[in-house]
Amino acid sequence: MSATATIETDGSAILNLDGKDHKIPATNVVTTRLRIRELVTEHAARTGEPQTLVAHDETGSWDVVIHPDGRTETVNPFEVPEPAQGTSTPEGAVVPALAPLPSRREARSFLVPNEAPEEPPQQGFRALLSRAGIKIKPSAAETSERQDKMHVSQHWPGLRVVTVANGKGGSGKTPAVVNLASMFARLGGAGVLAADVNPFRGTLGWRTQQGPHEATIKDLLADINHVLGPGALLAEMSKYVHHQTADKFDVLRSQPHLLASAQRLSPEDMDNLIAVAGKYYRMLFLDTGNDESDPLFERIIARTDQLVVATSTRKDRAEGGILLLDSLRDQDERSARLAREAVVVISVADKSATHADIREITEGYAPLCRKVVTIPHDEAMIDGWLKHDALAPATRRACLAAAAAVAQGF
Repeated sequence: MSATATIETDGSAILNLDGKDHKIPATNVVTTRLRIRELVTEHAARTGEPQTLVAHDETGSWDVVIHPDGRTETVNPFEVPEPAQGTSTPEGAVVPALAPLPSRREARSFLVPNEAPEEPPQQGFRALLSRAGIKIKPSAAETSERQDKMHVSQHWPGLRVVTVANGKGGSGKTPAVVNLASMFARLGGAGVLAADVNPFRGTLGWRTQQGPHEATIKDLLADINHVLGPGALLAEMSKYVHHQTADKFDVLRSQPHLLASAQRLSPEDMDNLIAVAGKYYRMLFLDTGNDESDPLFERIIARTDQLVVATSTRKDRAEGGILLLDSLRDQDERSARLAREAVVVISVADKSATHADIREITEGYAPLCRKVVTIPHDEAMIDGWLKHDALAPATRRACLAAAAAVAQGF
């Protein structure tokens, strides 16, 4: 497998992987080289095959082989290209070797620490061999899983707002919110809040564990001056949120027994909610409603860092998500970027869905967004309290892949 990259003098680049171009914005050449290597390494891990990278910049061209575990090898490292015909090299001059891609550590520090040793395999037959004393590397699948966990475990400066949306009801928005929040909280630690901002009988409270009270988002907003004031304490948030004891995130519920008119949120309410989340949390997941024309939804999109489109294999749900992406692309540049960089999560809620059904939906979304992840059918996701440990192993792995895709958008 091969990849090609062309790096411009301003640091921008175009990376071609399997015939698909990836544009890398201008920073500087060293940072761009690092980004190229990261993308090719991730691609190698996903495919389980080494990738030959052919890169070009103003200093020349070089070939390197990048392995799924991140190792790099220079192709023909001692070959020096001959001068073009009609030119000559002054006698005694040293012809420089082609520069290899610098490591991230080399780019940021004069002191290069030792590489962390690779952990032995923990899965499958390779783990048995490792425990028997045989030195063996993890499989490509395990390496890919470790990389996904690394992405999800990161912390970022400032609050990150993830909006899960689809204008069609029953598209799997609430399960997507719960599963994503769970992955980031379990792997990255505390500081993850999931909020139900659907005034039309939102179901986030029904699908999650209730705390020792019945507080909702309206109770929090009623006390907003105190909560945002200098005297408020982190522990006071427990009066408003419902902590998930197993999955480690907090839930801010709506009241599904009330009509929307009794608990409608304004754009200003959303600004206050994000201010609260920015003070007490590091990530905010928003479970949205179905009215894309609502000023509240418009404000949500304006404050979103990463958009997740939730859908199922039912065609009307899938069409709702595509219409949302189309609508965003037709708005301002920021909304169009959210659409281009969106992660689409397809839940196979109907166990009768065929591989052809799933492939049709996946292929329909693939050109419109950055990543499509399919969550397999799992009875534990159908009704009631949704807990990560109750999911099947394949479902948990798919949820991790979806969370990693979200993390790579920050």
